[in-house]
Amino acid sequence: MILDFVEVNNFRNLNGKIFWGPGLNIIHGHNGQGKTNWLEAIHTLSRAKSFRTSRLQESIRFGEDTAFIQGQVSTGNDLHRELRVTLRDNTKAIWINGKREPLPSYLGHLQVFAFTSDQLEVVRGMPEARRHFLDRGVFSLRPAYVHTVSDYNKVIKQKNRILQDSLDRECRLEETADLLAPWNDQLVQLGAEIHQARTDYTERINAALERTLFEPAEMHIRYSSTLEGKGDTGNYEALLRERLQLRLPAEVASGRALIGPHKDDLSIHLAGRETRVYGSSGQQRSALLLLDLAAISVYNSWHNDYPLFLVDDVDAELDEKRIRSLLEYLEGRTQTFITTSKRSHLEGFLSKANVHEIVEGTAVAAELKRISFSAAAAPTEVIHEPTN
Repeated sequence: MILDFVEVNNFRNLNGKIFWGPGLNIIHGHNGQGKTNWLEAIHTLSRAKSFRTSRLQESIRFGEDTAFIQGQVSTGNDLHRELRVTLRDNTKAIWINGKREPLPSYLGHLQVFAFTSDQLEVVRGMPEARRHFLDRGVFSLRPAYVHTVSDYNKVIKQKNRILQDSLDRECRLEETADLLAPWNDQLVQLGAEIHQARTDYTERINAALERTLFEPAEMHIRYSSTLEGKGDTGNYEALLRERLQLRLPAEVASGRALIGPHKDDLSIHLAGRETRVYGSSGQQRSALLLLDLAAISVYNSWHNDYPLFLVDDVDAELDEKRIRSLLEYLEGRTQTFITTSKRSHLEGFLSKANVHEIVEGTAVAAELKRISFSAAAAPTEVIHEPTN
């Protein structure tokens, strides 16, 4: 898939339209000019969600009531889709080809993977970030999985409400068990689906990591279920149901759901050491980048296509040698968008890249090249005219 252009109005400091090339797109400018905002706009167009904030209304330009992002996505079979995300106060509306759509129907039409400083939480932060990494990966292969996770989260929310209410009212254990029974039935069914999906995706990522991506590395990940060591995880549903019964007193005492895949984690190992505990800052960045590239490889194997890849502040996150290795690896694979305040690290790629100079959120100059692009399902030659 190729993102042909993005048009933005009142999204942070952005207004205007940029046409993108199908290969490497360099977004260059001084600090504070809005380079990362363009990546955020692409990400928001993809997922109707920012990688910087959970409150999208914060992205609306100060003093304005609404903002929008729209763009055109092309695929190798000459299909074009117009996507649009409109923000107003605390609400958002999403559109495909001029027709308003619910979020589950919208997601998946523009797939994006992002390497940003915020994403480092996956390798050094709390378990929630790693669970989200797995769930995003599964969703990139099977968009319907979003329903499974959404339904599971609703079950956990309702179960927590019952547990907290029972704790406040000092209900008998048997009464609480009766109230929880139908919700635990759903938790077992949905939890088993999530556990299996995450386990399968972990295996796919490890298979991709065994291949040399952009640099040799000894790395693997391990999905850690809270049920490990508690019985036969091969029969996950039965074990989950058993543990829910055994842990009922503890759940009632805490007023929270304590058992299920919402408590699971992912351990990430680089050169035999767990990166969260023992990894240096550089090793954690390496691990995250390798995870992203493995996820892109898994996506390509599944769809015979490549997603977009966003890299924010590339010269701050990677040294010159690794930037060069990364861009050589990505060439002919992904449509790549990188932001930088320096061109020196990218000299060898400028002749093949589309360079956009950003000043106060606006692309004031563009160097758009005619290039060959051999990624699967991508057009072999695309020409875009600069807008300025």
